[in-house]
Amino acid sequence: MSQQNSVLYDVPGPRQRRITLVSSLVATIVVLVGAYFLIYRPLSDKGQFSMELWGPLVDPGNENFSQVWDRIGLGLKNTLIAAALAIVSSLVVGTLIAVLRIQLKSLTRRRFTGLATPVSYLLRGLSVLLSAVTRVCVEVFRGLPVVITIFFVARGFPEFGISWDNLWYLVIGLTVYNSVVIAEIIRSGMEGLPGGQAEAAAAIGLSPLQTTRMILLPQAFRIMLPALISQLVVVLKDTSLGFIISYEETLNIGKQIIGVLGNPIQVYVVIAVLFIAVNYSLSKLAQYVQHRLSRGRKTAGTPAQNPPPVALTSQAEGAGGGGGGGV
Repeated sequence: MSQQNSVLYDVPGPRQRRITLVSSLVATIVVLVGAYFLIYRPLSDKGQFSMELWGPLVDPGNENFSQVWDRIGLGLKNTLIAAALAIVSSLVVGTLIAVLRIQLKSLTRRRFTGLATPVSYLLRGLSVLLSAVTRVCVEVFRGLPVVITIFFVARGFPEFGISWDNLWYLVIGLTVYNSVVIAEIIRSGMEGLPGGQAEAAAAIGLSPLQTTRMILLPQAFRIMLPALISQLVVVLKDTSLGFIISYEETLNIGKQIIGVLGNPIQVYVVIAVLFIAVNYSLSKLAQYVQHRLSRGRKTAGTPAQNPPPVALTSQAEGAGGGGGGGV
């Protein structure tokens, strides 16, 4: 083991490595035996592994196989549509809220010199009021459970004569909740940057909005990308709450299949595998994007290896050639 790795902890010796290996094997065997006796055997005794229950999901020859997977495919498509719309709208609205909060915070510190005293006090008071209102709204919507937000959107809009498809109620409910969470992630990323960057931008004549848009916001997105991706995975999983407004997403259609076939464990296992696969793909995509961004940043920070000037090269070659002729 290298010297760099051994600085943080003592390098285990041969005996300790053997103990670790044996302990890991024993723990693995205990977990497998426990899973067999506590999970597999009880389910097997109740016939949960019979093809009568699994057939509609795994056997193409089953009479219900095509209908079941048509319904699951429809639910998965509806889930992905709602998730994509909610992700895009949450990112856009969350970014706007983060920029708004940053701008209002900078306005509260501004003196508004050059204006009449009553006007300057009025503008500062208005900035403080708007900053407080946006902060209260963020805290309220972030504190509400997303299921309540979806319910009130679906029940409140029709009261005002706004009748839309259930898809849009779900998207709006998810956007209201997740946009404020994303806004706080981006805002914390911008406020965590060194203050000298904003000061340097102001020194070269950039306005606060230009500083935020051109300097702070791109860096905040790159720094907070893991947290943003985690929140986007949450958006995807929260689409399953569409069942409370009868939106036919994957979980709701799964409940319909269970009502007909009576195999809840099997259906929920398949749905869980589908969600895990989609979320894993999204996480791998995030890792790829983060890797590309970090590689691009390293490439941009590496100084170019400029070749020596042509004149100096020619002079050096000429001097070397003269010396060789003398010998």
